[in-house]
Amino acid sequence: MAPSLRTVVRRTGLRPLVGTLDSVVRWVAVSELEDPTPYLEGDELLLTTGMRLEGDFSQYVARLVARGVAGLALGVGLSHEEMPPALLEAATAAGLPLLEVPRETPFIAVGKAVSELLAAEQYEEITRAFAAQGRLTRAALRPEGPQAVIDRLAKEVGGWAALLDENAEVRHATHGSRAEGVARELARLRGENGAWREGASGGRQGAPKGREGAPSGREGASGGRQGATSGRLPASLALSGPDEHVVVQPLGGGPRPRGFFAVGASRAFSPVTQTVINAAGSLLTLAVEQGGAQREAERRVRSAVLGLLLAGAKERAGEERARAVLAPLGERLPEEPVVVLAMAGDALEATEPHAFTARLTAPAPDAADPDAATTGLAEGGQHALTARFAEADSPSPADRRGVAERSKGPGAAVAVLVGVEEAEKVAALVGGTVGMSAPGVYGELPGALDQARRAFESGRDGLVRFADLAGQGLLGLLDPATAQAFASALLAPLTKYGSRPDLIESLRAYLGSNGHWDAAAQRLGIHRHTLRYRMKRVTELLGRDLDDPGVRAELWIALAATASASACAPDSSRSSPS
Repeated sequence: MAPSLRTVVRRTGLRPLVGTLDSVVRWVAVSELEDPTPYLEGDELLLTTGMRLEGDFSQYVARLVARGVAGLALGVGLSHEEMPPALLEAATAAGLPLLEVPRETPFIAVGKAVSELLAAEQYEEITRAFAAQGRLTRAALRPEGPQAVIDRLAKEVGGWAALLDENAEVRHATHGSRAEGVARELARLRGENGAWREGASGGRQGAPKGREGAPSGREGASGGRQGATSGRLPASLALSGPDEHVVVQPLGGGPRPRGFFAVGASRAFSPVTQTVINAAGSLLTLAVEQGGAQREAERRVRSAVLGLLLAGAKERAGEERARAVLAPLGERLPEEPVVVLAMAGDALEATEPHAFTARLTAPAPDAADPDAATTGLAEGGQHALTARFAEADSPSPADRRGVAERSKGPGAAVAVLVGVEEAEKVAALVGGTVGMSAPGVYGELPGALDQARRAFESGRDGLVRFADLAGQGLLGLLDPATAQAFASALLAPLTKYGSRPDLIESLRAYLGSNGHWDAAAQRLGIHRHTLRYRMKRVTELLGRDLDDPGVRAELWIALAATASASACAPDSSRSSPS
């Protein structure tokens, strides 16, 4: 903080005549102009000999007060042998601090004294900032890391501080924080699609004009850039009002934030406080980035563990080796029987605080070839196996909202390996579709992984059990695109036979009636001899024996796939222009 007028008087020997000495002096200006205010910024101690000042001083003094000068010092013994009574009267009426500069005191001596005081104050501020940075650094080295930094930061600024995750959910906050309000403001700025709004302002509505975070070296500037453009993070956000000053900064060095921290106080942040806040941001960002590297290393270890499980699926040795690898890490696999859950890929990171995670680069393994899965273990995978290895408390509503938001985005499936009793609890963490395999043992893991993937790809909302999916028919287990391609190829001779659709419908009725001519003909509203003729034509065109059960099964699946595709196709007549 700059020195007060009282400190300047004590250092220079100036004689105070009128007004209080509590104003702050940020610089010294010398001027003999009748109106020096165009060349002043405010908070200056104005020195003058008054060579152009005489008569009525009221207008001169009024202009200085309006400009916000710290005080007026008149040098006596040159233009004026003593302080003019009219000036004393005008200063007293306007409340302007008025001082007398003795004849033996050079103006330059006053300027040097104020400059030294300012330099000493700046050095003290830097010293305080370095000391605060040291305390923050020691806090960062504590076991609780970021939380300790937040606690220390609140003490350094004499206010509150909070740590938020990338979804603006509060993870840690000190007593009396306004973190919930910050979370709401960040959610508003991000918008529904998770990107920063074009031109979004960080200033809280109702904040006084000219004080909403304008960058400045003066006390009271909240610092940082307020605006935010779509897809880009602002350096900081100032959410300041008349009774509170809040700064929010994103954490992480990438294009997307890995979190945020907010700090608030009842008074404006000084340059020293701003330096301390920036130092805390650097420490928190470093912790976030180091945490990301550690998580990536843990994922690689767990990928190797998953490889052991899949490679040794047919023998207990794979499971035993996997447990041996996990033991030094303090983790364990769930006890049998277990199920596999499949969910959207964006839920991977959100489930990691509650689960043991490993990734695969290849699609989920085929149940007939369990060894195929071991060839795809690498960084940046498409699938993951997450094992719930320890009983944990139920996640908070904030955790569930964060996981649900992340699980809605695109990405490969995440597979979660859990005990049967924990399956529904873990599935409840994620919104959207969650596929669930049948309970089994580790020797059946490749098949269970495939079951969960197929249930997830059904696209239905909520928890989809493979057993329920299988009960709806074989067609529900097939890939829709593959089933439709098979149907088109198998039925092509019938669909290309002129433009008559009666062969397809006759075949559907015949198979649907289990080959009973009378029932099928009655369903079509034709004579049974007509139906016999059509089925003979179908046999000739397809080159297949309709009395063969296998042929009938293939044709029925093809017809069902065609009907399913037609039901899902949009009505072209509705979309055509009128």
